[in-house]
Amino acid sequence: MRKFVVIGIVLAVVGGAAAYFGVFSREGDAAAAGPETAGRGGQGGAGGAQSGRGARGQGNAGGGGGFGGGGGGFPGGPGGGGGGPRVPMTVETGTLKRGDVAAYLTVVGNLIGLQTVDIAPRTAGRLLSVNVQLGDRVRRGQVLAKVEDREIVEQVRQAEASQKVSEATIRQREADLKVAEVNFDRSKNLFQRQLLAKQALDDAESRYMAAVAQLDLSKAQLSQNDARLEELRINLQNTSVASPVDGFVGKRSVDPGAMVNTNTAIASVVEISRLRLVVNVVEKDLRLVTAGDPAVVEVDAYPGEKFSGKIARVAPVLDPATRTATMEVEIPNGDYKLKPGMYARINLTVDEHKNVLVVPKNAVVDYSNDRGVWVPNDNDRATFVPLKLGIENTEQFEVVEGMKEGARFVTTGAGAVRNNDQLVYSGQGSGPGAGRGGRGGQGGGDGARKFQGQRPPGGGAPPADAQPKRPPQ
Repeated sequence: MRKFVVIGIVLAVVGGAAAYFGVFSREGDAAAAGPETAGRGGQGGAGGAQSGRGARGQGNAGGGGGFGGGGGGFPGGPGGGGGGPRVPMTVETGTLKRGDVAAYLTVVGNLIGLQTVDIAPRTAGRLLSVNVQLGDRVRRGQVLAKVEDREIVEQVRQAEASQKVSEATIRQREADLKVAEVNFDRSKNLFQRQLLAKQALDDAESRYMAAVAQLDLSKAQLSQNDARLEELRINLQNTSVASPVDGFVGKRSVDPGAMVNTNTAIASVVEISRLRLVVNVVEKDLRLVTAGDPAVVEVDAYPGEKFSGKIARVAPVLDPATRTATMEVEIPNGDYKLKPGMYARINLTVDEHKNVLVVPKNAVVDYSNDRGVWVPNDNDRATFVPLKLGIENTEQFEVVEGMKEGARFVTTGAGAVRNNDQLVYSGQGSGPGAGRGGRGGQGGGDGARKFQGQRPPGGGAPPADAQPKRPPQ
């Protein structure tokens, strides 16, 4: 029996509460639907009706000014006009001025040395010594390593001895030629006087011609020995491994005692007095870059520090696979602060306009498929003004058309502004309607106290501190 009694009490409480709040909801809807009634409620200063903030002397706005008017003078009532306009927006403003604006193209990549050379010996053998360490500065022609050369030295000595033999042979052949020449001349004289037979003259001529041939052969052998000797001397020089460029030792690959050949890199030398950045430029940006244009380089190793460079070369063709062209940027590095392999960001100045109208980037918004700024009218209401913009950078736009110099516009807070919003400027407490709303709030205090605990005479929601009667249990 007790169980059914408890269930009945709970159902009675729930039904009574639903009926009570349903009546107030319908009356509130009727008040919102009746503009004349809502308008009278919004005149809190004259009729004694205002919101809870108005009852405490803190009304935000009266009637069309904002929050407090339409609630019929009770705390928690709805805003003027059945929901009211948007909250006044607190913003900052600026004026259109002239200045310089430059457009930049930013590319990224890794720095590389102007020249990077892997140095290998030009002859095979055992490595006797390596004269440099990692990071050493080297000059062009400086000997970095030495390959064992005893066998080549012996070959050079043999070639020099053979050369001397050839020279002696030539002298002998010259003497033989001279004797043969004298005999041939004598034979011709005797034959002319008919004192010598024709066969003897022919024999003398043959010996003379043979002596000439022997001398020519000896000279040819001497030339051959000279070439062999020169080759061996070059091989001997090649046992000394020299640097072909100025720079620094970026890598050392082998140690003394290792067997090396012409494919073995002993060390890597990189020239860093100038560095390069090789990047690919997309097709749409290619028209913006030209060889000789300045560039500003930034690296993570030196935050905030900028290095100057320039575009050195731009490829005349595009890669069909990527639709990009190769571009090389050179950066002087006389103090050697920049190192190959550093990740660099390079800003290229692709266009620059001086003494033009500029607007901050935070002031430009997109509205109705146009780009422009919010401009306050005479009543401090936001009005959108479309602009024709020129070049831009990370801070500002160039204004080509749409506004004149000295015009006022919204800067900070422009992204939250909507058309016809009431603007409140930074440092002020409220908008132009704040004073009128405040007076309405003061008048509404009496009305709030008068109708405390009751429904407002003009309809609308009950006051927040009104206590509803509990339904009978």
